[in-house]
Amino acid sequence: MPIYVWKGKNSFGEKRKGEVEAIDEAGARAQLRRLRIDNPTVKEKPKDIFENIDFFKPAVTGKDLVIFTRQLSTMIDAGLPLVQCLQILGKQQSNPTFKKVLTTIQGDVETGTTLADSMRKHPKVFDNLYSNMIEAGELGGILDTILSRLAGFKEKSMALQKKIKGAMTYPVICLAISILILVVILVFVIPVFVEMFASLDSALPAITQLVVNMSDFVKNNVIYLIIFGILVFYGIKKIYGTEKGRFKIDAFVLKAPVIGQLTRKVAVSKFTRTLSTMLQSGVPILDALQVVARTSGNKVVERAVLRVSASIAEGRPIAEPLEESGVFPNMVVQMINVGESVGALDTMLEKIADFYDEEVDQAVENLTAMIEPVMMVFLGGMIGGLVVAMYLPIFQMAGKI
Repeated sequence: MPIYVWKGKNSFGEKRKGEVEAIDEAGARAQLRRLRIDNPTVKEKPKDIFENIDFFKPAVTGKDLVIFTRQLSTMIDAGLPLVQCLQILGKQQSNPTFKKVLTTIQGDVETGTTLADSMRKHPKVFDNLYSNMIEAGELGGILDTILSRLAGFKEKSMALQKKIKGAMTYPVICLAISILILVVILVFVIPVFVEMFASLDSALPAITQLVVNMSDFVKNNVIYLIIFGILVFYGIKKIYGTEKGRFKIDAFVLKAPVIGQLTRKVAVSKFTRTLSTMLQSGVPILDALQVVARTSGNKVVERAVLRVSASIAEGRPIAEPLEESGVFPNMVVQMINVGESVGALDTMLEKIADFYDEEVDQAVENLTAMIEPVMMVFLGGMIGGLVVAMYLPIFQMAGKI
């Protein structure tokens, strides 16, 4: 359906402009009359030459998905037909990519396709977890309840991601600034001192000579160093793109001194929260474990969960293969064992997820508190060491006078 751009004045004489979606220009003018826009100028919005190029399309964010899920849940709960809900949400969607997806889903649902199957056609927007839970809601006739749970799950997942990103932002920025300062000093500042030291007859102190050599190396090979850095980055990215490489990197991250504990807690929280939400929604445990494995974000955890799924298919309880994996802490295994024994596995998983959410909060606070003084010492030591190295020959020369 074409989009029309309009300009005009409202009933109060205030200038207004905007866009409306209509079948033709007459339909657009009819909509503007209902909005009480006087004598509007209406013309069809020109085609964007980049609209069909994936690189230039805006991505559907987690926030977009959470808002859509929460609104759809409220509208379904209020008794509105599904097609009408999708039509309303599609029209008010500001993200053109998401708007196009919702319009396509609306068309599929109108032709008799289930909502879950319609969403599976757009895996970049709706993952397996989302589609499977929608399918369970449709089959059980509790779509509004499932959507409400999905919205809550997505909100908690987003909050967790924000905490992790927030904790990592500060050290990354500090490290980048440190490297930039170091390069600027070595390339532009140190050569000035070198020219001044050239007039000295005595040999330079060892630490000063080391800094001068570093400056010469960086200044003469800066292009090669940049190329080397780019090659290393793409090399690591390429290795991480392979199954074996990603598994080894993920295993290394889990064993890392400080980051490893945080990563493990995040993985446990995500695993228990996702599995709990799916079980509460009526998804069979084997299907739920397959989805949880694919959405874990860590190949070590994924392999462990897939082995758990295979063991359950053989008739074993969930706690035993979890303990054998060595990925999940003993407390988690014991609590899952108790929950499975009393028939309240979904409730116990939710309690574990809540506990580990608090653990992640505390770990992020501790990490942030630890990183700040470390970065200050690193920056101060780096700049201070360079200053001392450059002024040491001047102090020696002053001592001989």
